[in-house]
Amino acid sequence: MAGVPPALSQGAGYGIVIGLSVAFALVMIGITWSLKKVNREVQTSEMFNTAGRSVKAGLIGSAVVSSWTWAATLLQSTTVCYKYGVSGPFWYASGATVQILLFATLAIEMKRRAPNAHTFLEVIRARFGTAGHIVFMVFGLITNILVSLMLYVGGSAVVNALTGMHTIAAIFILPAGVIAYTVVGGLKATILTDWANTFIMLVIIIIYGFEVYASNPLLGSPARVYELLVEAAARHPVDGNAGGSYLTMRSTDGIIFFVINIVGNFGTVFLDNGYWNKAIAASPVDALPGYILGGLTWFAVPWLTATAMGLAALALETNAAFPTFPDRMDPNDVSAGLVLPYAAVALLGKGGAVAALIMVFTAVTSATSSELVAVSSICTYDIYRTYFKPNASGKSLIWMSHVAVASYSLFISAFSIGLWYGGISLGWLYLFMGVVISSAVLPATLTMLWKGLNKWAACLSPILGTCCSLIAWIVTAHKESGELTVDSLGANYPMLAGNVTALLSPAVFIPIFTLIFGMDDYDWQSMMNIKRGDDHDVAEAEGVNVEDTMGGHEETAAEFDEEQKKLLHASKISKIMTTVMTIILLVLWPIPMYGSGYIFSEGFFAGWASIALAWILISFLLVGVYPVWEGRVTIVRTIKGLLGKGDVITEGHEASPGDITPTEKSGAKGGVSAL
Repeated sequence: MAGVPPALSQGAGYGIVIGLSVAFALVMIGITWSLKKVNREVQTSEMFNTAGRSVKAGLIGSAVVSSWTWAATLLQSTTVCYKYGVSGPFWYASGATVQILLFATLAIEMKRRAPNAHTFLEVIRARFGTAGHIVFMVFGLITNILVSLMLYVGGSAVVNALTGMHTIAAIFILPAGVIAYTVVGGLKATILTDWANTFIMLVIIIIYGFEVYASNPLLGSPARVYELLVEAAARHPVDGNAGGSYLTMRSTDGIIFFVINIVGNFGTVFLDNGYWNKAIAASPVDALPGYILGGLTWFAVPWLTATAMGLAALALETNAAFPTFPDRMDPNDVSAGLVLPYAAVALLGKGGAVAALIMVFTAVTSATSSELVAVSSICTYDIYRTYFKPNASGKSLIWMSHVAVASYSLFISAFSIGLWYGGISLGWLYLFMGVVISSAVLPATLTMLWKGLNKWAACLSPILGTCCSLIAWIVTAHKESGELTVDSLGANYPMLAGNVTALLSPAVFIPIFTLIFGMDDYDWQSMMNIKRGDDHDVAEAEGVNVEDTMGGHEETAAEFDEEQKKLLHASKISKIMTTVMTIILLVLWPIPMYGSGYIFSEGFFAGWASIALAWILISFLLVGVYPVWEGRVTIVRTIKGLLGKGDVITEGHEASPGDITPTEKSGAKGGVSAL
């Protein structure tokens, strides 16, 4: 921390972090108990890992926003704003939104072609057998590990900076409550927590935005921020930016980060089983709108956060309120992601520090819960049921899920400690992730979209692509600096070379292997044959029919055909819609501004900030307020049931017009519950 005293005491830090952990755990465990008591929701293996495949669009959207809002989303986006000015937040937001939008198409194809799958790796095995399964399992688990490490490392660094709490203590305390409610409630508890975390986080971001651009006495208007940014550029102009200004989209290092960001984030979406979990959890008609809603609303999170807090840090560095005054921030602190908490302290003092701590806590814990369920479902279905106990009962599948959640969290905590002692920061990990995982993106995508992909192309191109990307990364670092160190390997050009090589090399290897071994003519049937977990023993122990449990209903032929028609229609819409939105965000909006080298006028900057504020407010309504409205029937019924003023759903219960029965919640009749 370069000698900067923390804004809060260690006692306050421990109190806030432990208090929030306990509160979230108790609330989520309470909700799980309430839904079981009133709605007769039985925690089967299907329920634990798929949330009954019945979640509506609003909650899917908030879950996507929460899962995609890592510590890096808030901290790294603010860091690149501090480094490159207004271009950094936009490059971060656009370069990480398109993956969610494009993934909507894969989510639909997953629902259409593998309706009973629990993980995307089951789909790989169904098509390519054991060899493909193991290759992609390695890449999938590496993705989950890298994402989890960024959560733990980034979150603990902020806690340490704001409170002085030892980093190692923070690494172990932050996920403690997450483990508790994830073990009890599974994916549904994760999705409900995602909504709560998204709500809290967006409120804090909105407060920060209005502080910077409307009410804070140190800034309080776009005009004042603009004036201070012009002065900051005069003191220390940005190398590679048009006119050395912080107020331009023309940034050489910014565009390099943009490319790295796009490439790396394809891997962390398309290969992270957590996003496939959300697709699986969505009811068939809600997968597409859920992911579109999540992607477009998420865009505002890094854009507004960084545009407010990153620029505030630049504007206030010469103010006595800034923690590092009279010096600029230490580069190590910048890389560690401390721009946002320092700006929060400068704007709001201890209140800003508390708000930053809560915001980072919600981002870390919700995304951590998603990663825990993602890895536990892989361990349960892709390892345990596939290679050790193919006929595993529902109880044994749940037991394995619980063991995997706890074991994985301990493993990541231990790994994070090693990275901390090795001096590996959040920023370094963020740039590095694409180098080792992105070569599996194209093969994984074509597995769902192209029947001609053969087994050899699918299995070998990720391995060979990673070898090429590592070579490109290391050789470029040595050529640039003449040595191989953490700093030289983490520089922009080596990371750019490694990331681009990783993503694009399969585009060379796949055609070669297709020419050598020929095109496949896959009929998609083996994906359809994936089986759900056998939860008869769990249902019988609870005294209910397995058909009446969430996710336990077996579709009739007519129901299946109707669902397939809807999904095929959604697939066509998603391909057109997501392509258009991707072109807008990556080309039509930013590239003309980059090419012109335009430096923002005061009026243009005011409009830029106003659009960001308006977008975050709309996002709050869509993924903060709308899910509550969408689930109002279930919420009211649950509250009435707990107060003894309503009917507890039981087997054979006659539903009134506003009720949702267990069979309906399984998706059989399309009347799925938001909760």
